[in-house]
Amino acid sequence: MSYEAATRPTFYFIGVTTTQSSIMTVFPAWAAHLGIDASIKGIDLPLNDDPENYRRVVAFLKTDPLSLGGLVTSHKVNLLRASRDLFDTLDPYAQKLHEISSISKRGDRLIGHAKDPITVGVSLEAIIPRDYWARTGAELCVLGSGGSALALTLYLHDRKADGRDAPSKIIVTARRNESLEEMRRVHAEIGVSIPIDYRLTPSPKDADAIVHALPLQSVVANATGLGKDLPGSPLTDAVIYPEQAIAWEFNYRGDLVFLDQANAQKQARDLQVVDGWVYFIHGWTRVIAEVFDIQIPMSGPRFDALCEIAADVTGR
Repeated sequence: MSYEAATRPTFYFIGVTTTQSSIMTVFPAWAAHLGIDASIKGIDLPLNDDPENYRRVVAFLKTDPLSLGGLVTSHKVNLLRASRDLFDTLDPYAQKLHEISSISKRGDRLIGHAKDPITVGVSLEAIIPRDYWARTGAELCVLGSGGSALALTLYLHDRKADGRDAPSKIIVTARRNESLEEMRRVHAEIGVSIPIDYRLTPSPKDADAIVHALPLQSVVANATGLGKDLPGSPLTDAVIYPEQAIAWEFNYRGDLVFLDQANAQKQARDLQVVDGWVYFIHGWTRVIAEVFDIQIPMSGPRFDALCEIAADVTGR
């Protein structure tokens, strides 16, 4: 596997099925609006690829003058594990989480950032009202224990440590015990400030039972990647949500079975059902700001303008 040198400033999307992402049409529109002279190019790698392939990608970005950096999704942990020595600097979140979602350059230095604790946190705050956790006594159930799930728990840990509103309890599920143990290890290193219940769910029926037992108004987040990178849902069609719960799908594209399941009982259980569009906007704008060293706000009129541009070009 080799990569051709860029002939003009280029921003990369390192994922699994990058051509299917809305960013391929959104980025050029955003670039024109923000005064960025660069194109976007996707690099597709299979999940859990050979470590050497991850190293080739990072080495290419590091040495190619017109390759400015990029966003990493689905490979955040594996890519850093395979190429950590190629980075000159890792931000504090990348060091804590042992993953990166952003690759940028400053001179001859290659920098890795983990932006998810910021972007997933801002996205959650856009979904839930102020003081939601204290007012409702709701819990958070995170289906999946990968990078995005870990980032969300770290964000909420930071909120709790700062004396801000946070859930009284977090339940994290995973189909493999190894994944749960890795999250448990990182949480132990951090000294996480919120009680966390790590639950092994070998089958979707096991996850159904956990969701059904949640308190009123709890939040259920699909952070598994099922519905985008792989087909399906972490739950079955027979799942019963607690009343007035919030069902949050991290993804905005794919077959999104989790979203369909929640919508099927939206009226009967009085659910709030949210897809990953806001997460998509925050995730990309944070990385673009880092790579191109520009200021992009996370709220207000300038941010709203970027949301409108993205909606217009995608027909959303």
